[in-house]
Amino acid sequence: MRVMALDIGTKNIGVAVSDETGILAQAKGPVRRTSTARAVTRIRELVEQFNVGEIVVGLPLNMNGTMGRRAEDSVKFAGILKQRTSLPVKLWDERLSTREAEAVMIEASVTRKKRKKTVDGLAAQIILQGYLDSLETERG
Repeated sequence: MRVMALDIGTKNIGVAVSDETGILAQAKGPVRRTSTARAVTRIRELVEQFNVGEIVVGLPLNMNGTMGRRAEDSVKFAGILKQRTSLPVKLWDERLSTREAEAVMIEASVTRKKRKKTVDGLAAQIILQGYLDSLETERG
């Protein structure tokens, strides 16, 4: 079973999918968020394409642990996904994942233009890898 992670943004949704063993995360192309309904439809297509059995939605909490507008949007989007996919949908604290993705790309000398195109997927990959690593730790 594969796990999918989503980094919910206002314009794009970053997508990452695990390998079949549930050990490695790989970024996929972003889903354009022209409307929530269209984005959910595209995510459902990706769920079928990659045989996803669980979805992890990044929860961008404020640094003090409170929920802001973006976190509330992510919770709402996760609820819609749960209804429309019938899959388990989990929220995952993803504070700083986008900043971490930006830092990785800057260190790799990726141009600003290319960073803008790939930051969402890399942020989703970071979210998913953190989630997968936590599962591995639980298994011992």
